[in-house]
Amino acid sequence: MFNRARIEHLRGNSNLILHYGDLTDSSNLNRILEKVSPDEIYNLAAQSHVGVSFEVPEYTAEADAVGTLRILDAIKQIGVKSRFYQASTSELYGKVQAIPQTETTPFYPRSPYAVAKLYAYWAVVNYREAFEIHASNGILFNHESPRRGEGFVTRKITIGVANLLAKKSGPIQLGNMDAKRDWGYAPDYVEMMWMMLQQPEADDYVVATNETHTVREFVEKSFGFAGIQVRWEGKGDSEKGFDTKSGQLLVEVNPKFYRPTEVDILIGDPSKAKKKLGWEPKVKFEELVRIMTKADCELVGIKL
Repeated sequence: MFNRARIEHLRGNSNLILHYGDLTDSSNLNRILEKVSPDEIYNLAAQSHVGVSFEVPEYTAEADAVGTLRILDAIKQIGVKSRFYQASTSELYGKVQAIPQTETTPFYPRSPYAVAKLYAYWAVVNYREAFEIHASNGILFNHESPRRGEGFVTRKITIGVANLLAKKSGPIQLGNMDAKRDWGYAPDYVEMMWMMLQQPEADDYVVATNETHTVREFVEKSFGFAGIQVRWEGKGDSEKGFDTKSGQLLVEVNPKFYRPTEVDILIGDPSKAKKKLGWEPKVKFEELVRIMTKADCELVGIKL
């Protein structure tokens, strides 16, 4: 089953050639690499939903861990001179051992997704050192945009705000409101991915904003851009958010969205990226929330 929904608008571009493949099929990957012989490979493919990884742990490992190994080994076996970028993740830090997190902070994964990504991270390091492949890990903290899937919490919030304004749905249901994340803007982070592969030597970099915010703050900012102030009542499972003026229920906690093992706080220190590559995030938290809220409101015909 192929999901092309978010690239459909690009398919008319003669410079874009799609090759159908699967990270769980090494013969397919080898065939594509031999045919294309790419200069740069960006491995963004994954079962990338942390919560879902608890339901499909074996598939997550096959795609995210062994899938990365398959690409690296294909590069080695075929002998192409491709530079390789691996989409690593802040979820590697899990039960964080230091704040903020840097390239040298010990990893402590807390989900099947993070465990699979940890395997992939070390596979990249191993193939770089053992076979001199130009392979780099980008330890990207949460990166968002209006293209984010609706199953992820940020987009769930912004599209929920839009649907409430359009009277198309009821309250937004969320899990851990106290979870803290370092949220950045995806286009900024994609620029950093490209910069990593332009360097003479491969390396591993934290890509982050060095700010952390709770899910609750994201909710408040998103409704705030829509002109609604949220009043909170209750704690834990009974926490709810109401429109201060009208009293309308806007947000409520649903325990089914809790993870079996939660990651409480993530905040990345991108000092190495700034020092070595001159990279800094351009879009910070408030502007990110505004961009996403505005885009989702426009999708339902509401201008902010």
